Amino acid sequence: MSDSASPRKHGKNAFFFVIVTVALDMLAFGLIIPVIPALIRELAHVTSEQATLWLGPLAATYAVMNFLFGPVMGALSDKFGRRPVLLASISTLAIDFLIMGFAHNIWILFLGRALSGISGATYSTANAYIADVTTTGDRGRAFGMIGAAFGFGFVFGPVIGGFL
Repeated sequence: MSDSASPRKHGKNAFFFVIVTVALDMLAFGLIIPVIPALIRELAHVTSEQATLWLGPLAATYAVMNFLFGPVMGALSDKFGRRPVLLASISTLAIDFLIMGFAHNIWILFLGRALSGISGATYSTANAYIADVTTTGDRGRAFGMIGAAFGFGFVFGPVIGGFL
């Protein structure tokens, strides 16, 4: 695989790329959280109380697709390289946000969450990329930074989404 051909040559750039990708992925995940109830009310034409009945399946759609496509994304990254898979993931997240932003019914919103779950299933790819480009002695810190990027996105995504 070309991404792991020279682990230290592109290590810092690759490391930064992975950290930013994970942070953006989690920002995108969290950004929509505060907005989902209002979207459900509007698109399903239901009350706030009824919207809660849609919220579980909508969240599960993301989670199920993420669960199912994690191994697929890992296999794709083994075949085509880590960076192309992560770039495709971020590009797909942008498409997902356009779909959800222009959704005219609840089913399009479900489609957007499914696409988001698929494109967000790259945590293992990000970890593999870090393993490819770091030395054994640097991996603990590098994986810790991935965890911090994950947490950063998960904390600040909903905050930003709440302001939007």
